[in-house]
Amino acid sequence: MDPLDELLYAIRANGSVLGTPALPGDSALRFTDGAALTLCAPLRGEGWLLVDSETVHLKPGTTAVVRGPAPFIFTTNPDLTTEPVDVSCDGSVGADQPGGTVLLAGAYYVRQEMPRRLVSGLPSVMLLPEDPGCSPLLAYLEESLAAGKLGRQVSLDRLLDWLMVCCLRDWFDHNSPRWYTALGDEVVGPVLQAMHDSPAEPWTLASLAEVAMVSRTTLARRFTDLTGESPLGYLTDLRMTLAADLLAEPGSSVGAVARRIGYADAFSFSAAFKRERGISPSNLSQPAGV
Repeated sequence: MDPLDELLYAIRANGSVLGTPALPGDSALRFTDGAALTLCAPLRGEGWLLVDSETVHLKPGTTAVVRGPAPFIFTTNPDLTTEPVDVSCDGSVGADQPGGTVLLAGAYYVRQEMPRRLVSGLPSVMLLPEDPGCSPLLAYLEESLAAGKLGRQVSLDRLLDWLMVCCLRDWFDHNSPRWYTALGDEVVGPVLQAMHDSPAEPWTLASLAEVAMVSRTTLARRFTDLTGESPLGYLTDLRMTLAADLLAEPGSSVGAVARRIGYADAFSFSAAFKRERGISPSNLSQPAGV
């Protein structure tokens, strides 16, 4: 699976808030969900995001994705003369005021290590201009809002998921980080795909070079140039990231996880995991029923 697909598959909206009735002209909301990602899209009116020391203007048709878990502020007044009200994405705020701002927002919790690894490389705020692929969805939500037919919470959350997938795909297509660019490389791409598809294989530099159909020296140099890591260093980090996910599953055992990621025994895996992560894997494994 494409590493980005792993992230898109893992994210799901957990509650959402529509600023309805509309937010008055001097509103300030502090989002305190602690989510990995929060999507904000004004359906009516405009607003400003205050994230760290950055101020981002949101117009109707634009969408922003804020990387957490730190709180951030959405305000209808860029001068912020009012004290922000703490909110979360499973609540509702606003006052019945025609012409005010209506904000669509959704919180996304990423609990798996593999997708979290990708989220950590995102900027604090991703601002995406109006996207023809997402405009019909926003128009549908606005029409539903006007008709008082927003639908059930589950339906709204799935619509938010669609919008988030569009946003992340668009951002990665136009702001490709090193690892994402490397996926399209004719030498490194097949190697990355092979490692992600079969992390438990007993890969060596020689066998990975065979996948790429180049020499070991060529693979090592090109892989490091494109990803910033050596092939085997990347493989080790990939295995430890996958192991952290597996150890969090109920009923997991260190020995079983070791075998699933390519280690012959629990002892060698435990030593490698502690060396890379600074903690024993037995501290993360979950007994059945947890």
